[in-house]
Amino acid sequence: CLFTFLCQRTRESAEGGRVIVEVDDKVAKVRNIKVDNRLDGTWDSREKTVAFSFDYCYWSVDPEDPKYASQEMVFQDLGTSVLSGAFRGYNICLFAYGQTGSGKTYTMMGTPVSYTIHFTLRGLFSRKDDYSDQTASCRVKVSFLEIYNERVRDLLKQSDRKKPYTLRVREHPETGPYVQGLTQRLVTDYKQVVELLEEGIAKRITAATHIHNASSRSHAIFTIHYTQAILENNLPSEIASKINLVDLAGSERADPSYCRDRITEGANINKSLVTLGIVISTLAQNSQMFSSCQSINTITSEGENSHADSPSVGSVSGTRRPAYIPYRDSILTWLLKDSLGGNSKTIMIATISPASSSYNETMSTLRYASNAKNIINKPRVNEDANVKLIRELREEIDRLKTMLMSFELRNSSPSWSDDRDGNLTELVLQNEMKVCVIYLML
Repeated sequence: CLFTFLCQRTRESAEGGRVIVEVDDKVAKVRNIKVDNRLDGTWDSREKTVAFSFDYCYWSVDPEDPKYASQEMVFQDLGTSVLSGAFRGYNICLFAYGQTGSGKTYTMMGTPVSYTIHFTLRGLFSRKDDYSDQTASCRVKVSFLEIYNERVRDLLKQSDRKKPYTLRVREHPETGPYVQGLTQRLVTDYKQVVELLEEGIAKRITAATHIHNASSRSHAIFTIHYTQAILENNLPSEIASKINLVDLAGSERADPSYCRDRITEGANINKSLVTLGIVISTLAQNSQMFSSCQSINTITSEGENSHADSPSVGSVSGTRRPAYIPYRDSILTWLLKDSLGGNSKTIMIATISPASSSYNETMSTLRYASNAKNIINKPRVNEDANVKLIRELREEIDRLKTMLMSFELRNSSPSWSDDRDGNLTELVLQNEMKVCVIYLML
């Protein structure tokens, strides 16, 4: 997983609010206003500055600042890794998390010039245009949904006012969670995607809050299904990747002055974000436990070689089981199950406000992202199983042939080498027969 911190200009900082955030290379420093307001020499021993380190840190508050990071710079660091992973057949997830008004939607879907989605799509379609030969081609499909009040809504389909939320989340034993009946549009050029994206954004539910006049009141997931058809080992093969671009709704404290609908919206948003936090915390805990168990087992195995009679520590660590991960407690975490702790390369962008009035939300967001750094995903290339098996068998055949040739050159013990050569020749023939059987099945 890749974790990024992005500090952007907000309404509070624009109105002259005190700036308490500083970016130093890959470290974000936040002044502790609870300590900073005290007089020097008081009994409070807490740190005046709290530092968080991430893979990338960006300062996007003042365009006149030499440290200012534009959307193009963000894409050069993050978007290129998204594209390279997609081209190689990996699933990718890029999502933005932060308080309301901190710039999540702007980062993911902001203006036509600075869409993160737009940069990604331009790269995909430029690669699509490069497939001029007949041995390779690609296909791009897109879908767009929002999760509002724990219900899924298709943003690329004309919704019925009587039944606007009819989509259900299912789980396939191999491909994982999916939305039943979700529209997938086949697109052939960049312009078509822009039209679909603008159509979906116009349907998203927004409302005015204390912090933002047009705050997103739902989570949105824009999914790009990118399939490459190639010819490998004289066999047609497909490499499929799924790119999830997620714009999370912002967290905000409940206000009794809000109407009932706004309070219900906020409660459901906070419920899903709390569940997301629990899932991330549990995944991080399991990853740390797995790493510690591996190191303990390594030390134990080394110790057993020197102390055969010593008690085994590995047997004690082996009894610990991973904690239960509550993916299904929220629609958001259920749909992002693979992206959070499975078959995906995931990039998290934590957006914050530099203003002192947002200190609590800023610290919460940074702790959230810092905890998520400990998650270890296991991405794999989504390729045709038969082609993968043929490639592995051919690699094994080449390895065995190399060994066979080396034994023939070292003919120092004729009886032993003849038996070994016979075994290697038999293995080579078996693997070649397996390859022929797979070809006949296709």
